[in-house]
Amino acid sequence: MNKDILVIEDDKDIANLISHYINQEGFLAVTAADGEEGLWQAKTRLPSLIILDLMLPRKNGYEVMRELKNNAETREIPVIILTARSDEVDKVLGLELGADDYITKPFSPRELIARVKAVMRRTEHEPPKTGKAKIVFDKLEIDDIKHEVKNDGKLITLTSKEYQLLKYFLEHKGIALSRDTLLQEIWGYNYFGTTRTVDVHISRLRKKLPNLNRHIQNIKDIGYKFTDE
Repeated sequence: MNKDILVIEDDKDIANLISHYINQEGFLAVTAADGEEGLWQAKTRLPSLIILDLMLPRKNGYEVMRELKNNAETREIPVIILTARSDEVDKVLGLELGADDYITKPFSPRELIARVKAVMRRTEHEPPKTGKAKIVFDKLEIDDIKHEVKNDGKLITLTSKEYQLLKYFLEHKGIALSRDTLLQEIWGYNYFGTTRTVDVHISRLRKKLPNLNRHIQNIKDIGYKFTDE
């Protein structure tokens, strides 16, 4: 498994600090000082994980995220956003674009490394696929071998977490699922995010697959349930 971790950060002192802690854990830190260089490094090296600042020269972090997630070779690379932007709207947008976690500055290097290692463990020890190779529901079809989703015959582009969430819903129809359960099953036991992450990803699923809106039911004070009705 590629152990490179790409740090896209224009503040040299912060980049060096992060790199020091990453290298101490046995990974190889690779740095990029702007968005254009970061994208080039991501496409060239295909790192195991990317730590991404938002306020970058040449191409900002949001633009970098969009290009990463729209590229077949880089869309599955997990991304942790590390930024001084702490407003909720910035966090939500980052998650909507496909980030796996969002950390605000100032930050604890040890906490950052703990989150990095949690994401790396999930990637490294991802359980083998089980169950049906294809799941069909109404006009929706999931091909778990090709890792593709088609809706009414049209290929739908989903992030890794959106795909896993949709598949989990279809495999647990009629069961009330708490946000904590979904966090644990989709993001992993050691995920450091909040339950707001679940709401953001479900909102994105509803936008991409509007015909499923009535099937994804919100259960007050609990979470969600996927129904046939």
